[in-house]
Amino acid sequence: MDFVILSLVMLAIGVYGLLTNRHLLKVFISVELIATGATLNFVTLASAMGKGLGEAFLILAFSTDTAVSAVILALLVIVSKKYGTSDISEVMKLQENDSEVEE
Repeated sequence: MDFVILSLVMLAIGVYGLLTNRHLLKVFISVELIATGATLNFVTLASAMGKGLGEAFLILAFSTDTAVSAVILALLVIVSKKYGTSDISEVMKLQENDSEVEE
């Protein structure tokens, strides 16, 4: 039961981070907290059922989460190099200016 509470706390911290942060790296960390909390919840509930299902969920979750993290980090690097900032609102303003100039 303690792990379920821990996963819910991690989900809550991740959602709070998504709602309050404007820096791309902090948003990425918040998304990772949400994914880790959800993974912990699934693994805890699956291992309570037994039969090794929790371990299978863990391996699947780690592999997919690693792939998603690599893609997000690559996009974060591309955006920060292209626009020179990591602030979401500034990137959106610069992107709108780019689309207006191209038209």
